[in-house]
Amino acid sequence: MKVAYWETKGKINMVDRKIPDLKPGEVMVRVTSSGLCGTDLHICHGETPHASPQVTIGHEFAGYVESIHPETKTTLTTGQLVSIDPNCPCHACTFCRNKKYHLCPNLSCIGVSVNGGMAKYVAVPASAAYAVPSTVGPELASLAEPLSCVIHAVDMGSIKSGDNVLIMGAGPIGLMTLGLCSTGGASVTMVEPSEMRRGKAKEFGAAKAIHPDELKLGDPCMGWGYDVVFECVGRPETMGTAVNCAKAGGTVVWVGVAKPDVTIPVSPFDVYRRELTIKSTYTNPFGMERAVKILGEGKVNWKALISHTFTLDEFDKAWEVFTSGTGLKVCVRPSLD
Repeated sequence: MKVAYWETKGKINMVDRKIPDLKPGEVMVRVTSSGLCGTDLHICHGETPHASPQVTIGHEFAGYVESIHPETKTTLTTGQLVSIDPNCPCHACTFCRNKKYHLCPNLSCIGVSVNGGMAKYVAVPASAAYAVPSTVGPELASLAEPLSCVIHAVDMGSIKSGDNVLIMGAGPIGLMTLGLCSTGGASVTMVEPSEMRRGKAKEFGAAKAIHPDELKLGDPCMGWGYDVVFECVGRPETMGTAVNCAKAGGTVVWVGVAKPDVTIPVSPFDVYRRELTIKSTYTNPFGMERAVKILGEGKVNWKALISHTFTLDEFDKAWEVFTSGTGLKVCVRPSLD
């Protein structure tokens, strides 16, 4: 079968690989939709320290259970549509035993450190597969993983009804953050240079959607600023600006993934004087079941995030659109429904 494979820095190649063998505890998934993500770009450029040097990418995916190993204990059935949690902890370290499995030092990640879903078939632990409601189709189901990460981010922000929230970056993650915050009663301002993405932000419930040049900083100690700021870009300049935009007593949540060698200047006195809380988010602890439920409820038109769909044979075109930044979520369909 054809797979999208990373083995050369700066390039993802289409190569032939055999269908994987099932092991006890696993199910075989026929992948129907696999989303491209900024993490895939980091992998491609060798900027993900825990990525395998040779791996089939694809960590945001969904598909149908094709087969189940005879020794696998699961309530799943063949033909069932499932969303996949790519993060597989060891369940034995101190973090796993204290319900912080996303911090597991032995964490493996499907599509990052082990072969992923940018292929027609992939073998996954049965515990990683979440059955989706009948109201959720195959493409929508592939959004469960990024949505689960955003659920964790919004939890970290501790949003309250009536909060003034600033979100920096209206990519898929920023728009998902907006969808959850706006339905939770917050008044959200989106900062985004792309006119197309600012328009999409208004569709997702932003009270304001402004260009970065329109963001005028005031005095946070005199009441100016935002209760919660989500940085969803991963660039040092926006991470620094996020800190400057939080009002005294506010919270900053860094959601975007920066390059490993990036640093930013932060004034410890300023953080002290304004009594800021600065948090980061890493992956999606206990978020997949909630994400699947939220997708099924349909309170937000999440499918509007998917701007382009390609077959696996068209992967090069999909990658070109994805890296150009002209779309939003780009999905690849290794197999049809």
